Amino acid sequence: MAIQTLFGSVPTEPNLLEKLKAGIEKTRSGLVDRLEDVLAGRPEIDADLLEELEYTLITADLGVATVDDIIARLRARADRKMAADPAEVRNVIREQLLDILRASETPIHTVAAPPAVVMVVGVNGAGKTTTIGKLAHRFLGEGRKVLLCAADTFRAAAIEQLEVWAERAHVDLIRQKTGADPSAVVFDALQAAKARAADYVIVDTAGRLHTKENLMAELEKMRRTCDRVIPGSPHEVWLVLDATTGQNGLEQARKFTESARVTGIVLTKLDGTAKGGVVVAIARELGLPIRFVGVGEKIDDLIPFQPEKFVESLFD
Repeated sequence: MAIQTLFGSVPTEPNLLEKLKAGIEKTRSGLVDRLEDVLAGRPEIDADLLEELEYTLITADLGVATVDDIIARLRARADRKMAADPAEVRNVIREQLLDILRASETPIHTVAAPPAVVMVVGVNGAGKTTTIGKLAHRFLGEGRKVLLCAADTFRAAAIEQLEVWAERAHVDLIRQKTGADPSAVVFDALQAAKARAADYVIVDTAGRLHTKENLMAELEKMRRTCDRVIPGSPHEVWLVLDATTGQNGLEQARKFTESARVTGIVLTKLDGTAKGGVVVAIARELGLPIRFVGVGEKIDDLIPFQPEKFVESLFD
């Protein structure tokens, strides 16, 4: 299976499944292992079993709507007094999760000619700067020339943090002084990208006050600047969410989706939570594809998200 990029498809890395399995071990233990415990020794699907299954699924942060659908399908089996076959119950859950994740998948916007512009948004603390550094490393590994844009000009040390990641990933950075107009930095970065024949421009944006209108207005201004310099850009707007915040991250996502025209999610710190089911809740409630997931602290621990691989990692 190939991985989509803004310039077409590249082969899947051979160790992708192993990385994903290791990264979601806490979620697997919290969901699949608990399912095994709940199902052990139960002769049939009855009301008590359904109640325990519902609690297990809810605590994995799959989202109420998803859990309701799964329980409804299992309740139909209970009405027919079907045996509580662990394999059958697992398959019902597996199929439901895969259906939801596939339904939210949309192709990454393919760019006919570089540079491709990716705007990265999200609240402070979600791992936005780290994600940008890891994205740069990944794109560089595809043989692409990458340019970073330090348009988070208001947060203390934001520019310096991005500089560190630019050096670590061995890519160029366009910056101005702290407090500069973010759209002016974007303008300079896109002009530089054209002059230097860069393939990718990754734009860091401010992440504070996600509920405040002024930040969303600033993001929209940056979008207009992108489109003026490179018509049709930004080609992708990726929202970085911290998986450890669980359902709370959904409210952040709604705010940014409304105002920043988000096209996909990058879910960080998936290795640090037992509630990785939030992947499913995001896909269902927002209808947005998960583009990448962070499964560790190393520079290559940001991996492309594939629904089949995620579900396989949970259940196999």
